[in-house]
Amino acid sequence: MEKGIARALWIVPPLLLGLSVHQAKVSRDLKSTWVLGQPAMAQVLAFESRDRADVTYGYLDLQVELASGEVLRRERLSLPQVFWHRVRGQDSLEVRVMVDAPQPVVIARLMPAHWLVAAAQSGACLMGALLVLAAAWAWNRALRPSVGQREDRVSGHPPGWLQLLRRKRRR
Repeated sequence: MEKGIARALWIVPPLLLGLSVHQAKVSRDLKSTWVLGQPAMAQVLAFESRDRADVTYGYLDLQVELASGEVLRRERLSLPQVFWHRVRGQDSLEVRVMVDAPQPVVIARLMPAHWLVAAAQSGACLMGALLVLAAAWAWNRALRPSVGQREDRVSGHPPGWLQLLRRKRRR
């Protein structure tokens, strides 16, 4: 059982690394929209927040009228809890818009803090991946039998991979 858990621990570092890469991409997308996007004013259609003990989240519904006359609507724009006080009770917000970008609308009042939070989360996930990788390596190494237990009974030398495979098939 212990060996199974130690081996399953190898799944966690790639997951954390993937999350780190995703958050780095989100951070880059937020910053590029903020720097390269068109300034516009967005009308706040709705602000919803749930402050429950198990789940805390907040969403904004925004409607942006672009200079070209096109109307861009973003529903359920997720916000970190630390930024709620900056947008709660506002009728309109200054935004930056890049229509074809992965992050098409960025609230100017929340920048640069918003992209820094995403970058910090990316760094934290990367550090977590490295720490869990080191822990998985150490734990699996500690569970490996010592060299004396792995020696071949006939020759006294550690067995090669082919001999280990044959032993597993015999069992």
